[in-house]
Amino acid sequence: MNRTRAASASFILVTLFLDTLGIGLIIPVLPRLLESMVGGNLAAASRYTGIFMAVYSAMQFLFAPILGGLSDRYGRRAVILTSLLGATLDYVLLAFAPTLSWLFVGRAIAGLTSASFATATAYIADVTPPEERAAKFGMAGAAFGMGFILGPGIGGGLGGVHLRAPFVAAAVLNLVNLIYGLFVLPESLAQEHRRPFTFRRANPLSSLASLGRHPIVFGLTWPLVCGSLAQAILQGVWVLYTQARFGWTTLYVGLSLTAVGFAAAFVQGGLIRVVLTQLGERRTLLFGIVMSIVGYLGFGLAKYGWMMNATIIVFALGGLAGPAVQGLITREVGPSEQGEIQGSLASLSSVTSFIGPLIGGELLARFSTETAIYRLPGAPFFASALLNSVALLLAVRLFARMPETASAFASASAPAEAVSKAAAGGEPAGP
Repeated sequence: MNRTRAASASFILVTLFLDTLGIGLIIPVLPRLLESMVGGNLAAASRYTGIFMAVYSAMQFLFAPILGGLSDRYGRRAVILTSLLGATLDYVLLAFAPTLSWLFVGRAIAGLTSASFATATAYIADVTPPEERAAKFGMAGAAFGMGFILGPGIGGGLGGVHLRAPFVAAAVLNLVNLIYGLFVLPESLAQEHRRPFTFRRANPLSSLASLGRHPIVFGLTWPLVCGSLAQAILQGVWVLYTQARFGWTTLYVGLSLTAVGFAAAFVQGGLIRVVLTQLGERRTLLFGIVMSIVGYLGFGLAKYGWMMNATIIVFALGGLAGPAVQGLITREVGPSEQGEIQGSLASLSSVTSFIGPLIGGELLARFSTETAIYRLPGAPFFASALLNSVALLLAVRLFARMPETASAFASASAPAEAVSKAAAGGEPAGP
């Protein structure tokens, strides 16, 4: 049983890696493609980039809870494979779209099916004991980081040959990922843990009510929202900002994102285990938020390109917060609710991904051009630092009100785990 669960976790990590590799390929060139389609106007490109990302996030907001609920009913495997099919179609459209309208259609399709991360998170929770989930989520973050290590550098190089080439490569990778999953990805959700699907619970607004059933989950939601919004602002402006301010080429932008991915993989794939052992999940979360604040301020204050690269090292430590908060949240939730909770959190993340690029694009357009009334190129990053400061205050306040105790679900499941251990003559089944 242990070997089967370990294999399942490996399958999902490979799926996340290949999925993220495809995303990483297009990040360095997508804003440039939009800029080329609006006549090279930086302000227009900034706004279109924000709108473009917002379309994706709006569709994700509407459909992530539905797909999360479906994964609780029919299993994680079908939802993940459907998501990969949608991503493949999206990249094909992006590769050959003749107008902006067709680009938006492609991103809408991808947003509709973009439940891969939320469902993968539920998948990991299915096959991992509660006390080991934070570390496993760190490995999932490392898989994402590894995708960004290879993807942006390759995408930047391909973009130097032709702006559409990375989209073709991403389509091929997602197709390969889909075929891989069809043959090797097993189901993780046992039949006894499944529950009926209802549109009332899957409604993107109604589904958020599920977060309120668990006080810790509800309290952690708002720091999570602030952090996600800050991250979305950065993602929306990084390419255009570094190209406009420091003159970075498409290849150099790709390499900078490769550095971000490498640092994230190191932090979330290895360092997270050490830090969790020393600090525990709560203090790891707080430390990660503080490092994010320092990182955003460093990006905003950087006057030279090398300063941006140096700040990446500090900023990567902010990645400790993600696995810690996911570990805290999944401890509070039973197996039959993991998909719904992750779908609800994905919806909130979609809202921030909708709003963040619009805010970042507008701040970049207003404060970075030579004609700006008050020129402050780092404005988007300062806004992100402010949001993370709010997240830190909310998290500190929550932990002060709710002393650390064993979760209700973990306590309830302890006798069952003890029985399993006794029956097996050893440790309970793990990943």
